[in-house]
Amino acid sequence: MRSLRTGLPLFLLGALMATAPTAHAADPPLRDLAAAKGKVIGTAVTGSKLTGTYGELAGAQFNSLTPGNAMKWGSVEPTRGSYNWAEADQIVNFAEAHGQQVRGHTLVWHSQNPSWLTNGTWTQAQLSTLLNDHIALEVGRYKGRLAAWDVVNEPFNEDGTYRQTLWYNGLGTGYIAQALTAARAADPAAKLYINDYNVEGVNAKSTALYNLVKSLKEQGVPIDGVGLQAHLIVGQVPGTLQQNIQRFADLGVDVAITELDIRMTLPSDSAKLTQQAADYKAVMNACVAVARCVGATVWGFTDSDSWIPSTFPGQGAATPYDENYAPKPAYYAIAEALGGTTTPPPTGACGASYSVTSQWNTGFTGQVTISCKGAALSSWKVGWTYGAGQRITQAWNADCTQSGAVVSCSNASYNGTVPDGGSVTFGFNASWSGSNPVPTVTLG
Repeated sequence: MRSLRTGLPLFLLGALMATAPTAHAADPPLRDLAAAKGKVIGTAVTGSKLTGTYGELAGAQFNSLTPGNAMKWGSVEPTRGSYNWAEADQIVNFAEAHGQQVRGHTLVWHSQNPSWLTNGTWTQAQLSTLLNDHIALEVGRYKGRLAAWDVVNEPFNEDGTYRQTLWYNGLGTGYIAQALTAARAADPAAKLYINDYNVEGVNAKSTALYNLVKSLKEQGVPIDGVGLQAHLIVGQVPGTLQQNIQRFADLGVDVAITELDIRMTLPSDSAKLTQQAADYKAVMNACVAVARCVGATVWGFTDSDSWIPSTFPGQGAATPYDENYAPKPAYYAIAEALGGTTTPPPTGACGASYSVTSQWNTGFTGQVTISCKGAALSSWKVGWTYGAGQRITQAWNADCTQSGAVVSCSNASYNGTVPDGGSVTFGFNASWSGSNPVPTVTLG
């Protein structure tokens, strides 16, 4: 639905939890669990990030990729007649190299269109031609390589009326059938979807979508599925989700959870993360229970690549992995819903404590201890934000950096392992003036 986020805070301040990366590495990847269920587990991705740990996880854990922004009209044709396919091609090539399918996103939308299109003055005939030509070009470029397309995105208002858009205002409700027909002509093999948000449960908006799909089917318009975006809030998964998926399936179309994330008010804590895991499991269980629910795509798999914080200030931590690529309880909930037997280590089983060991008029010595009970770490990173102008001048047994008030420290080459029941300590010297309050340390 929205732009994947660029830029990120170093840490989710206030969350104190850890997982066991060494145990996680041996677990069956989500894509294998999903394949055994005949389901898709996908993620939206940013093409430029498909290297290092991000690329490794995207390739290993998921069997489907959705370009977060790279295939939107404003990205591929920013200037009329001038095209940029670089990132879209990169994602498709990466997916093919990793045995993944691709979900095209999105052809016809009211947002993220190029300014030449939105600011233009078009006759009905011109607008119709623009629509047809764009779909023919983009779908045709990837003919035979994409599994599905979100052809029309977000056509409805919350009350079930049609959204007033360039397309609706210029072409009427017929633009939807026109777009689907054009997409089928450009790639007869790709599955064609209508995609929207706040249509996960039975409500006025989802009923409008249901009635539209029913009407299109009756008219013989090509429509293969509906996408339920599922941008949800912790503790608010609709109780009618499975019922809603089933009623669309009963129309003879597939259903996909296309943009799943479950956001919370920051900072995260054990209770919120536990509820989030239960919510992810509820969504996945609803999909697994309906044969025509093809699977789910998370809208970014790591909190470092999520659109939530920049769009909903004060909210975030919405994805299955934290900003340091550690799996959260939500990851294990997805795995369990897909038939996995892995259970997460206890939240809070590893933690970090900060103390001042000595202090003088212009400086002090501090130390941080990372300890585990009931879990283990193969590497660690801690962070905190100073509140009174303190600045680290020297550190030992850790690699520390400071940007403004934000400090980030990670293990040295020789002390990344923290065994169950063990601990690791590092120290530092720092300057201060006025006061020297103890900050809250976050273990990532």
